[in-house]
Amino acid sequence: MINKILVGASLIASIFISAQAKGVNPIFAMLNTNEKVFVVERENSSLAVIEHGLTRNHILGMHNMNHGVVKFDGKDGYVISRDGYVIKFDPLSEKIIKEYKTSDSAIGFTISKNFLAVANYAKKSVDILDRDLNPLQSFETGSKNVGIKTYKDYLIFSQMDNDKITVLKDKNGGKGKPNFVIYKEFEDVGVMPFDAMIKNNNFITGFFKSDFFGVVDLDTMKYSKIKILLEDRKPVLKVPHFGFWSISDRNVFIPAVGNNKVLVYTSDFKFVKNIETEGLPVFTALSPDKKYMAVTFSGNKFPVIQIIDTKTLKIIKRFEFDGKVLHVRWSNIRPNLYVSVNDTNKVAIINTKEWYLSREMFNIKKPSGIFIYEEAKQ
Repeated sequence: MINKILVGASLIASIFISAQAKGVNPIFAMLNTNEKVFVVERENSSLAVIEHGLTRNHILGMHNMNHGVVKFDGKDGYVISRDGYVIKFDPLSEKIIKEYKTSDSAIGFTISKNFLAVANYAKKSVDILDRDLNPLQSFETGSKNVGIKTYKDYLIFSQMDNDKITVLKDKNGGKGKPNFVIYKEFEDVGVMPFDAMIKNNNFITGFFKSDFFGVVDLDTMKYSKIKILLEDRKPVLKVPHFGFWSISDRNVFIPAVGNNKVLVYTSDFKFVKNIETEGLPVFTALSPDKKYMAVTFSGNKFPVIQIIDTKTLKIIKRFEFDGKVLHVRWSNIRPNLYVSVNDTNKVAIINTKEWYLSREMFNIKKPSGIFIYEEAKQ
């Protein structure tokens, strides 16, 4: 019996020593929780770092984070600030590695194996950088540029002021440094394109002032217009940001602009039904298993989140907080939904297995976007 206890104690001690050698809290190492949450501190030029349910650090010097976006690729983290800085940082050490200013105003970028591409507003260009933020190419467009995406050897974006979609092609076929040339441009696609998404081989663009969205088939380079119609055949007059859509295996969920509804369509955009919501929906976010969807709102319902069952298309839960909810993010490895509550400087965690508020983390200044780095997947 004593031998067994000694062996067990020795095993635990070895785990502790090994974990400490790696600079890891041994208890958390044993739990194998490899999720780190980065939260945009909207008015503080910084990212808050949450790990194991605690606000653990703040990465300062991120410039104007009013519309800050964080993306991860492999072991690299990148931030784009509203005032046109691209910042490379290490998600593990939480240190800034380098920054490069592409323009005075930018909100969109995409990462590929050998490059980053930034869609600029103020400079009216699309800039190509290598992964270490060295400039490679710049394409002047004379327009604010939006909706930048990659597909195979293509780089696709929309020109907001020119009602145009541009497709660039890498002459090097994705090997080594890219060498992009203009491959095809689509004119008069719709009035004021402003956001886009890639779905399979389709580049889908929304517009501020057209009652349809545009689709470029990137395999055939054909352009088509698709109207989103309600049950009474009336068009939806404005397509919201595609980042606010949710796409499950069967359905597409779209927050209706100016209506207390989430619109439900099949994957080929046939109308299914409207889900009546408590307020004007802004953002929809699917759970990793796509069984549930969280909906956030604007106006006097800013503090509310409703949860929709995507199979029954019914609202099953409601949560209300003590401030504006600006963003939500589902965990991929735990039954958690992270909620940024801007006015009260905190991030709340909803337990999504039993549906209750399980934790609140403070000391986060004016939180907005929530982004998750999963070390085990890198």
